[in-house]
Amino acid sequence: MPKRSKRFEKATAQVDRNKKYDAVEAIELLQSLPAAKFDETVDVVVKLGVDPRKSDQLVRGAVSLPKGLGKDVKIVVFAEGDKADAAREAGADEVGSDDLADKIAGGWLDFDVVIASPDMMKHVGKLGRVLGPQGKMPSPKSGTVTPNVAEAVLEFKAGKVEFRTDAGGNVHAPLGKRSFAAGDLAANLSAFLTHLEGLRPPAVKGIYMRKVSVSTTMGPGAWINYGA
Repeated sequence: MPKRSKRFEKATAQVDRNKKYDAVEAIELLQSLPAAKFDETVDVVVKLGVDPRKSDQLVRGAVSLPKGLGKDVKIVVFAEGDKADAAREAGADEVGSDDLADKIAGGWLDFDVVIASPDMMKHVGKLGRVLGPQGKMPSPKSGTVTPNVAEAVLEFKAGKVEFRTDAGGNVHAPLGKRSFAAGDLAANLSAFLTHLEGLRPPAVKGIYMRKVSVSTTMGPGAWINYGA
């Protein structure tokens, strides 16, 4: 286990790991801790009561956060013709088809979101081994496979986030920057949790959202009083 910095140890000592905080209280606590030398991202992690080995219990989706993310999201789009032009006008950072697939297959991964029109999945499908492990493979469930690529670009640029369960049954998502007002981060957290609650798979029995934690990029986490 890597050695923690003195700043991290000091911050950890100020968080009660046996307490569940109200959202604003937790966020204000994190914002009061010793800061890193950059504007950290505030993240949420939700432990779900799902079996990630079963396909009918996997949770995946995307949600627009009302207060945005406070970051420039790099988006690549697989599209041709008018759709490609519309994607560029909407602010896509890179647009292409088989040429873009070759570039990504060659090791270029400097982007956050991949959007594709349905007819382009013949090119994107070949990139499963590259994009899949990073959680960047386009999917209709997350709104990243769509005939209206320009609208999707605008949504993700404005603060829409993708998420999916990992191997441990957890869901991770950014909520914004540490410099945001605590109320704005809490509003983004509420929107995310409400949306996630609505995606409960029918096959899941018992408690669905077991634990919720928020943390900054370089700081400790605080439990949120939500559900169980």
